[in-house]
Amino acid sequence: MRRTDKELLVKALKSFGYTVAVMFMGPFLIYEAFKNEGHPLYIPVLVLGVFFAGLAIYLGFRSVNIVMDAVFGKKSKD
Repeated sequence: MRRTDKELLVKALKSFGYTVAVMFMGPFLIYEAFKNEGHPLYIPVLVLGVFFAGLAIYLGFRSVNIVMDAVFGKKSKD
């Protein structure tokens, strides 16, 4: 019976924490950009918001992958 890699699981939980932070930051920045369309920093804030939204998706998949590796172990190439 395999045991859960606790160090890897802690790394996954930290990654989930970053994911949650970025998940809130992306839509917030996009909302703020569209609220202030006349502001000179409209485009940079919008680009930053879209970047954070994409980063949230990436970090979400990465976090789930780390949890799967911690619980079930790495895949062995046969």
